[in-house]
Amino acid sequence: MSTEQLLLTGSDRCHNTFHSSEQSMSFRQRSEMTTSPIFEELPKATIVSVSRPDASDITPLLLSYTIEVQYRQFKWCLQKKASQVIYLHLALKKRALIEEFQEKQEQVKEWLQNIGVGDHTAPMHAHDNESDDDAVHFNKEGSSKHRYVPSRAALSVIKPALGRQQTVQDKAKVSMQGYLNHFLSNLDIVNSREVCKFLEVSKLSFVEDYGPKLKEDYLLVKNLHKVLKKDVDLQCFSCRWCNCCNSNWRKTWAVLKPGFLAFLEDPFDTKLLDIIIFDILPASSITSDEKAHLADVIKERNPLHCAFKVSCGNQTVRLRTSSGNKVRDWICAINDSAQRPPEGWSHPHRFGSFAPPRGLTGDRSEAQWFIDGQAAFEAIASSIENAKSEIFITGWWLCPELYMRRPFHDHSSSRLDALLEARAREGVQIYILLYKEVALALKINSSYTKRRLLSIHENVKVLRYPDHFAARIYYWSHHEKIVIVDYQICFIGGLDLCFGRYDTAEHKVGDFPPLVWPGKDYYNPRESEPNSWEDMMKDELDRGMYPRMPWHDVQCALWGPPCRDVARHFVQRWNYAKRSKAPNQEAIPLLMPHHHMVIPYYMGRSQAIEISTDKVETQQNLNRQDLVSWESPSQDIPLLLPQDCHRVDALVVDDLFNGHRKDHPKQPIVSGNLFSCQNSEVEPIMQGMRMKGLADDTKHTNLLSVETFNQMTDSCMQNSIKWWETQERGYQEVLVNETLQAGPRTSCYCQVIRSASQWSAGTGQAEESIHRAYCSLIEKAEHFIYIENQFFISGLEGDATIHNHVLEALYKRILRAHKEQKCFRVIVVIPLLPGFQGGLDDGGAATVRATMHWQYRTICRGENLILHNLNAALGRRTQEYISFYGLRTYGRLYDGGPIVTSQVYVHSKLMIVDDQIALIGSANINDRSLLGSRDSEIGVLIEDKEFVDSTLNGQPWRAGKFTYSLRLSLWSELLRKKTGLEQGRS
Repeated sequence: MSTEQLLLTGSDRCHNTFHSSEQSMSFRQRSEMTTSPIFEELPKATIVSVSRPDASDITPLLLSYTIEVQYRQFKWCLQKKASQVIYLHLALKKRALIEEFQEKQEQVKEWLQNIGVGDHTAPMHAHDNESDDDAVHFNKEGSSKHRYVPSRAALSVIKPALGRQQTVQDKAKVSMQGYLNHFLSNLDIVNSREVCKFLEVSKLSFVEDYGPKLKEDYLLVKNLHKVLKKDVDLQCFSCRWCNCCNSNWRKTWAVLKPGFLAFLEDPFDTKLLDIIIFDILPASSITSDEKAHLADVIKERNPLHCAFKVSCGNQTVRLRTSSGNKVRDWICAINDSAQRPPEGWSHPHRFGSFAPPRGLTGDRSEAQWFIDGQAAFEAIASSIENAKSEIFITGWWLCPELYMRRPFHDHSSSRLDALLEARAREGVQIYILLYKEVALALKINSSYTKRRLLSIHENVKVLRYPDHFAARIYYWSHHEKIVIVDYQICFIGGLDLCFGRYDTAEHKVGDFPPLVWPGKDYYNPRESEPNSWEDMMKDELDRGMYPRMPWHDVQCALWGPPCRDVARHFVQRWNYAKRSKAPNQEAIPLLMPHHHMVIPYYMGRSQAIEISTDKVETQQNLNRQDLVSWESPSQDIPLLLPQDCHRVDALVVDDLFNGHRKDHPKQPIVSGNLFSCQNSEVEPIMQGMRMKGLADDTKHTNLLSVETFNQMTDSCMQNSIKWWETQERGYQEVLVNETLQAGPRTSCYCQVIRSASQWSAGTGQAEESIHRAYCSLIEKAEHFIYIENQFFISGLEGDATIHNHVLEALYKRILRAHKEQKCFRVIVVIPLLPGFQGGLDDGGAATVRATMHWQYRTICRGENLILHNLNAALGRRTQEYISFYGLRTYGRLYDGGPIVTSQVYVHSKLMIVDDQIALIGSANINDRSLLGSRDSEIGVLIEDKEFVDSTLNGQPWRAGKFTYSLRLSLWSELLRKKTGLEQGRS
């Protein structure tokens, strides 16, 4: 017997304890496993080659066979020795004898009962009908002789050993092929545990959502009981002396997929014992001459122990197998899987992101924008209503009683908790990850939210993270806003599913009597923060005295691989929180990320074939216009904006980027569909978006969490008035109901970017790809940059306090434009005041004053501000390059009531570059959001593929369909407010 087989046999003997749990499995459980076999049709196997370790050695059991197996679109290779085939044959013979004995036993029992001997009602014990420890029952149809594999088929594998080497190999190949054909032609035998182990397959092997079939086998895993403590006290008899079955080691079935390594109880189980999700390795592990490695060999004191480890982020798992060759095979397979393109999860991609750019190969990457809460909440509600399998939700704040549609009296079923309950009752699994706040600093009451959500249904799983004192995280928060449905569509941006966020394009200041904003949803944090959120229908503000604070935000929907990248980020965070907060709670499962499955390399085809999931049929309400499409083909949503692109840009954009007014004759602007299929083209624009010239790594310094700005210098204010008046002329004919709040679903280049670190996602190093993307996009901008953000805090080079480089990138880009004598414009829209309670001079408003200090420090006060440095270099021409704006509206609190005014709180996190690139996400422009090691954030960089004719600076320009429509809709909404004010004055 070979050394490998000896070790394998010894290992099996030492770990009989792990089979005891399988032996105790009930007959009903075994029957359930057989209801969904691994193979639904017969696989095909081909002997590719035959080899022997030594040409002079004629031992038949040492012959090695390379076997190529194909099942549907999956193809994989196996390296098997003749001895392993013989052991497989013996196991099948044993199984056939046991099955035949059981059949005859059942016949005898039935015969005895027919003649009146024996108890007809005797209970059937599970152990009376069980086969051996690893049994998986064949179908009952037919007798055991139809499942019989003749011994002569196995003996033919040994015969070719006699003869010359080439002749032996040729005959061995034919003999082995014949033997494989015997058991691969019977579906019952193929689905037996013995054959599945031989073929290295499991229930996860052919699930398309998890990617191609890679390596699988039994492995011993150390310290797995830290995740699942079952069976740790079971030991074999010899352990009293040699401790061969140390409870620290557990036998598991390991499944390697392109993005993770999963551990199961056995091949026929799908419940995760543990999982390692591959992520970027620390920079110290990556050099120009050496690739990053997730798996490495471990030298054990006992030479008979062959071990290796897999390290990723804060996880390190020690593994054992039966031979050194298997260790090398596993290490090679894991490292190759982590580096395999296009994902290559162990290496950073553009901007240092964990996710690669998508849309480069026609992979159905699509995006759609939404402005303000009405459009976004409608789209999210529609997606939740159509959920079929699972929903992921995470956010900074979540309110279960939030109405997703208004008026709320007419849409009682649209409450978030009602939507989730309806889907949970239909079997949809819902996973919600809440930010656990510091109660003394915030009043979002996530503890109540968790209790309320858990009371909905058992299919709703909730985690709150982090435990601040245990994790030593006191200042930072989970700031992402994510909703993912069935891995098909996800929503990211600035909108939390909470009170105060729902708004329309009108941005009304009053609602009395309440029709749109019930109870505490009538929200104005500048006036008062509720002490409790539980009685949501009770008003916190006097609607007859105080206005609500209008809320302006931007959200984005993603389809295709970008959606799965966002889901991968959520799964990574969920699993990390699960290990930290609920490692032994089986009700809180570990999750596996889905993989975008494109099969060019293992199908042997020159052209990639995308394996698409089943189409999800949606039922649309004809009385309501759905704002988001589900799985239907992409269709343009009519954009009710000026139809003549050239004339609009001549009136608006050309004036803006030349920095002066031009007199244009006033002409009526006709509404129409701006984007038609005939006028749009698909062109790549990725040439200038390579990973180069990125900002250097930044240091980390504590900063306050929120900053704002509400004043400008006189010259900037004069320029602002002049610019807004220019925009009014071009948009004065746009009516209120013509502002579209949802854009077209568009095919785009997309890349998911984030801020994540060890405390927030368990990564090996801090990722600041959002920060790097901001700086790189600003550097490469050609004509203009438009920014909307809740905060604007950044520093110039040499700033010892603020470490993000957004301001430095803007400063250098403006200086370059001035040096080259080119027209370039930066427009920044931010809130007028911080969204915190208290006036500027109130004693308890220290946070308001502090945040405004940092905002002023960035823009117009001190040596590190941008305007001071630009004025020193450019003089009065500074106002031609950069300007800052805030939003304000007014209206009556109720019919016949007083007229009041309020700022429109800008909460969006958006940057548009040259009408071709958009960055949308949850990250603010400050150190908290951008440095990676602080708040966790998510975002997406979208580059257009489809273009329309436009102009910039009086020259023809190809404007992107997604980005151009978003900017025009935003400006239409914002400039309409100004038009209304002017009309009110007149």
